[in-house]
Amino acid sequence: MRDEILNEVEENAIKALNNLGERFKTVRTGRANPSSLDKVMVNYYGVPTPLRQLANVTVPEARQLLIKPFDKGALSNIEKAIYEANLGYTPNNDGESIRIVIPPLTEDRRKELVKTVKGMSEDAKVSIRNARHDGLDLLKDADLPEDETKNIETEIQNIVNKYNKKVEEELEEKEKDLMSV
Repeated sequence: MRDEILNEVEENAIKALNNLGERFKTVRTGRANPSSLDKVMVNYYGVPTPLRQLANVTVPEARQLLIKPFDKGALSNIEKAIYEANLGYTPNNDGESIRIVIPPLTEDRRKELVKTVKGMSEDAKVSIRNARHDGLDLLKDADLPEDETKNIETEIQNIVNKYNKKVEEELEEKEKDLMSV
């Protein structure tokens, strides 16, 4: 029973940390990153389709994205979807592909993005705390001896502390990345 409870808490904490990593990928830093377009949905023959399924997205230069669609007829729809995604990108359509030059971030925008990633990391910490509460509820239902219950509670708290520290480390790294010019 003990291992099941601890595994459940750790699995949920890992999910929260992985989700944070995925959310951090969508925050652009000033360098070209193809994952910044992951949320772009293109209206392709009346069906919302992820951009990644319609085109190759590459980084030919540090501040440039190149989008080569598999179907050239989708170029205008891809361009429109990028505008509508409100990413702050201006796509340049040359008839064959779309180039996006990533504008450098202003100091104010960097500070705004740091606040955003702090909020994301706080959400991850809340998820980790919820994992702890779920584990403690499972522990209550287990009807174990009091000394064993206390030991398991301590182990659950150690797991929570470990993953909160990892969230802080990822936040520090992302902040440093955002604030570097």
